[in-house]
Amino acid sequence: MTIQQIARDVNIKPIHAASMTVDNELIGRGVKEGAELFRVWFNELSDVAENGGGAAYVFVMGSMNEVLKTFDMPVSFPEVNALQTAIRRVSRDYLNAAEDYGYSPDICGYVKADVAMQLAGGTHPMGKIPQPSLAVLTNACNTYIKWAEIWERLYQIPTVTMDIPGTRAFADKSQPGSEDFEFEAKYVLGQIKELIEVCEKVNGVKFDIDKFREVLGYANRMSDKWDKIIKLNANTPAMFNALTDGTVYLGMANGFRGTKEGAEYFDRLYEEMTYRAENDIGIRLKGEDGPFEMEQEFRLAFVGVPCYPIFSSFNNMFTKWGGVFVTSSYLWFASGGTCAGFQYDLANPLESFAEGQLLMVREAMDSMFHQALTMKAAAKDFALDGVVYHPIKSCRTVSTGLADQRRYVSEELGLPTLFFESDLMDPQVVSEAQMKNRADAFFEGLISRRQQAAV
Repeated sequence: MTIQQIARDVNIKPIHAASMTVDNELIGRGVKEGAELFRVWFNELSDVAENGGGAAYVFVMGSMNEVLKTFDMPVSFPEVNALQTAIRRVSRDYLNAAEDYGYSPDICGYVKADVAMQLAGGTHPMGKIPQPSLAVLTNACNTYIKWAEIWERLYQIPTVTMDIPGTRAFADKSQPGSEDFEFEAKYVLGQIKELIEVCEKVNGVKFDIDKFREVLGYANRMSDKWDKIIKLNANTPAMFNALTDGTVYLGMANGFRGTKEGAEYFDRLYEEMTYRAENDIGIRLKGEDGPFEMEQEFRLAFVGVPCYPIFSSFNNMFTKWGGVFVTSSYLWFASGGTCAGFQYDLANPLESFAEGQLLMVREAMDSMFHQALTMKAAAKDFALDGVVYHPIKSCRTVSTGLADQRRYVSEELGLPTLFFESDLMDPQVVSEAQMKNRADAFFEGLISRRQQAAV
């Protein structure tokens, strides 16, 4: 059989008998409910904006969402707002507006989309984004600090920068119980107490430690299930695509962490995934004659940030060959390390929260800067056939060093890799045809490699 014939045979198998009898309300429920909750989230932000209210502006790495939810503050994630403009194919309009205002084409596309949004009074394709009443950021990304300064200048709002100690030697991290870790956790705790004081001034109410415990309890449920769901995807077949479905789950993990809705969502998502795993139900795709189960030929890891301007067609470059992303560095750093499964000690909520933030934000940073070492573990746990690297023009933080780390994965782990560059926001620097050609060549190489191994 030729490579071309193999490619044509991929993804045309009907749903097997066991899958035909499953509860249709269960399979695919997580993506459907995630989209619905996402719409609710943006509708609530629009209501706040229309009523003249403000929101806490935060970032995915170190959002401190649990503290903010204790104060019932509306929370806006500018990164999420920005990527939605790309998915809805209007990002270039926002980028043009920011560049016309004076921002360089070379800086982060997320920042420019947000600036244009602020200049347009919060206008967004999913509604209206309220102005910030407070900004909370960490040092997990160098752009965060300068980005928050823009809001500070525009709105004269209080800005709280959380300095989270990072890993100084990947193989020698300070661990819970060590003297270094205890010192670092106390350092983070002091900053959290300062954040609480600022929130009390902004909201005009005192911090409620009992409500904080309740919020942490919901966060524990979410983190526990999120960790288990990611590990379940080591199953064959994989139950979800870490690139597409995973992005929906990320939205829920960020926007709804510390809420009852978020905890219940991940409880139900875990129920779906365990059912899929127990019944060997993989990923379903939409076809002309209805849904069909994807034939999973190659198990891949994704490193970097998705190509949002062509999100669906980007994914199709892989699914048409039977390639499925079973894991992704994006699931780790873009969830702020929530998926690590850390459990807060509700008897010591503030101290435990400080320890959790130290561990989770550090986990997020390590998943960006040490992808090669995390891929070493993933190669075994997820039985990888290859790794796809996607550095982007807009984000040097996540893209720097990927070429060197790719070489490590190729030479030390012996895994085939695909390396192509585009952007997460700007369609003008996305060459879809060129990317497709390189993806096709990658899969032809995987098929040839498999054929040679069988001889």
